[in-house]
Amino acid sequence: MQESPGVAGVDGSYGSNVPAFLTKLWTLVEDPDTNHLICWSATGTSFHVFDQGRFAKEVLPKYFKHNNMASFVRQLNMYGFRKVVNIEQSGLVKPERDDTEFQHLYFLQGHEHMLEHIKRKVSIVKSEETKVRQEDLSKLLYEVQLLRTQQDNMEQNEVLWREVVSLRQNHTQQQKVMNKVSSLLKTKSPKFSHSHPIEPVHESYYIHSVSKPANYS
Repeated sequence: MQESPGVAGVDGSYGSNVPAFLTKLWTLVEDPDTNHLICWSATGTSFHVFDQGRFAKEVLPKYFKHNNMASFVRQLNMYGFRKVVNIEQSGLVKPERDDTEFQHLYFLQGHEHMLEHIKRKVSIVKSEETKVRQEDLSKLLYEVQLLRTQQDNMEQNEVLWREVVSLRQNHTQQQKVMNKVSSLLKTKSPKFSHSHPIEPVHESYYIHSVSKPANYS
């Protein structure tokens, strides 16, 4: 089997950025040994596949490592090839043989350099789904960060409130001590109690302003 210059062999190697499927397809159509099953059309602007059953069984495994005709056609569709429908294939006339014709604007006999212009179709639906998933992920991350910030604030408020409670308890204890001292001084020295009254320490002396957490009782 001879290969055209610059076109890949069966292994799919190629000097430019042409997908392996296209280089293998080109080599397959160019191979004169398989012309009875796949070959160029008379105009060289399309190619024919004859007897799909034999083609899938005898030819596909040598180039694509499978014998699935439907998979082969799906690959053609992904790269923009379309099936040519003539009068016989339209059902108006019964075809004499199993003949399926495919064509692509840049798949032309003698113009293998045009293969690099054949691009695989990009699924718009998948692109939109990916965009939506990214937006959802960004929104979720923002909400998680917001919850963490709120939780940190609640924890800080709870710590402050515990400090307030502790100060109140200390204040109450100190006030009791002061009251006892005052009572004792009044008992021991009434004159001293009139000349040096002991004023109670107000709670505001210890606590200025701290908001009580909503979940703290």
